[in-house]
Amino acid sequence: MGDASDGPVAHSGDQAGPAPAPAGTAVLAAAAPRDGVQEQPRSPYRSMPDGERSALWRRRLHEAEAGLTRYLVTRGDELHLTDWFALQSEIFADLPEPTAPSAAWQRVFFRGQALMERFLVARYGEEVLPAWAASNAEVHRDVEPDHGGGAADPIRRIARQAELYGSDYEFDDDAPPSAEHAALTITHCAIWDYREKARRSGVRITLASPCTYCTEALSANIRAKGHRPAHRLRSGPTGHGCRWEATAPTAPATTTDHPREP
Repeated sequence: MGDASDGPVAHSGDQAGPAPAPAGTAVLAAAAPRDGVQEQPRSPYRSMPDGERSALWRRRLHEAEAGLTRYLVTRGDELHLTDWFALQSEIFADLPEPTAPSAAWQRVFFRGQALMERFLVARYGEEVLPAWAASNAEVHRDVEPDHGGGAADPIRRIARQAELYGSDYEFDDDAPPSAEHAALTITHCAIWDYREKARRSGVRITLASPCTYCTEALSANIRAKGHRPAHRLRSGPTGHGCRWEATAPTAPATTTDHPREP
């Protein structure tokens, strides 16, 4: 998501191999009617149009690259500009047409995320990833529209990102997203699947787990929109997943962050 990274994902890391995962991503059906009233589908973005998916990939790439530019400027140390220009040329090489299928923009985003992670970690180490995530979140605050949903807005953005990868996710049945509090559970994170597929195809992976960057990025985005984040990582028969919550500043928090990786 970060998606590694973006973001998931988006996200990178050589490793022994992924946790067992389903052969495909299940389509989560709408909740059954209760008392004759049709409830909100558990995965309401499953039918997101392809053009909207492409636009979200482009926005995520913009947030990451503009955030990295901002972060490098704020460091104040000398930067080898030829290296930076070379990185930018790689990130934006062979851009597809705006009307190209979203899979083409997904490829560009993942390539850019992997290149930026490698660029930062090689020069400054993994410890700077939270600062990069915070810088990206400043861009996110300006470019991600406010939809008037309060705490529900950043959680719905996470749901849309999860949908980009085909992750399995669901909102709580008993407490739908509201302006004061919203929660989302990703029951199977397909970022792990996508990273392994990319690694096998020759993409150099930097981080051992996508959660290393993704949890920092999503938490920073929620804070940038003025809400308190909380997350819990999970793993099990359905693979890796996580639960995310956003709480309005005036509402009581329900959980605390759990940054430990699976």
